[in-house]
Amino acid sequence: MKSGKPLGQKSYGHIPHFPNSRMGEGDHHCTDGQYKIATEKTRDRHDTIIVQEKVDGSNVGIAKLNGDIIPLTRAGYRAETSNFEQHHLFADWVLKPINRKRFDELLNEGERVCGEWLAQAHSTRYDLPHEPLVVFDIMTKMERLPFVQFQERIMKCDFTWPNTVWIGSGMPLSVKEAMNRVKDSRHGAIDEVEGAVWRIERNKIINKQGERKLIVDYLAKYVRPDKVDGIYLPDCSGSEIVWNWKP
Repeated sequence: MKSGKPLGQKSYGHIPHFPNSRMGEGDHHCTDGQYKIATEKTRDRHDTIIVQEKVDGSNVGIAKLNGDIIPLTRAGYRAETSNFEQHHLFADWVLKPINRKRFDELLNEGERVCGEWLAQAHSTRYDLPHEPLVVFDIMTKMERLPFVQFQERIMKCDFTWPNTVWIGSGMPLSVKEAMNRVKDSRHGAIDEVEGAVWRIERNKIINKQGERKLIVDYLAKYVRPDKVDGIYLPDCSGSEIVWNWKP
């Protein structure tokens, strides 16, 4: 296990971008084939396309290891060791007895739930109608739980997941239509919504007998080309932190 990282790895990687999406340092594009499956024509009826509003905060995770609930930064370090106040607020929030119990009930041993911590404004301000964490994946190592299973578990523990604007069995959704649908933010975005995330799931053949298993095949995203990264962060704005939420 790598020193300082309870998982021995990052908590979450980078989602590849569609063509013409606003990219930052370290980002990369998906393949042309992946773009076409998600937005133009699926392979067949065994593809399901799920499109969600992209929320703008700090990527975080909560892991259950040896029965302990551990708040993590995206890089996989314990949140309480971060240099940033927002991550200390996140760790405190996760470990409040009421929330610790919710995460303990949600997660099986070795799993983590990943999401966006919206307490501090980055490039989008929010008038949050819900708690400051929006969760979008339950993972074991780098394997994601399919959306329906994820949703069932999240609902039982009363967590918030991203505004879902499309679920299509064998039916893609264009970038233009997705961006039109996410304009009506369900997360209280004060500024323009920055983009959308496509989740492509496949009922995949797993053996010679033709048995199938539902898997998350890949994720991809589109971010508005005019989006400017971190405009509300003090290093960029020269002003104080802008909080969407603070206890």
